[in-house]
Amino acid sequence: MALKVRKNKSPAPPPTCPVGECMALLGGAWTPNVVWYLSGGPRRFGELRIDIPPISPKMLSARLKALEAKGVVQRVVAPTSPPSVEYSLTELGRELVPAISAIVAIGLKLKNRPRSGKGVRRA
Repeated sequence: MALKVRKNKSPAPPPTCPVGECMALLGGAWTPNVVWYLSGGPRRFGELRIDIPPISPKMLSARLKALEAKGVVQRVVAPTSPPSVEYSLTELGRELVPAISAIVAIGLKLKNRPRSGKGVRRA
């Protein structure tokens, strides 16, 4: 006997789903980490590499360029010799910080919860 398909009771999303729009900004690997570390203030490339040791320079550069193109990160070149580049969050980037903080809080709860092992299937 087949199970009856239930109707979804949540409200219909607008034509372009706002969750999808937000996840398009944050969905890339390392993107939340970059936004998180920039939330403390402007950082240079080398400082971000120290903040996020597992990220490769190529990946960090790609994430910063993508975030700059999306209007989340601002890149400022200081006229020094040699030139110094600082990255900081734009207003849009600062608006993402509470969402990332909420995800961090839930992640900590999940990480610290006791695991019973009952009823959990492992692949």
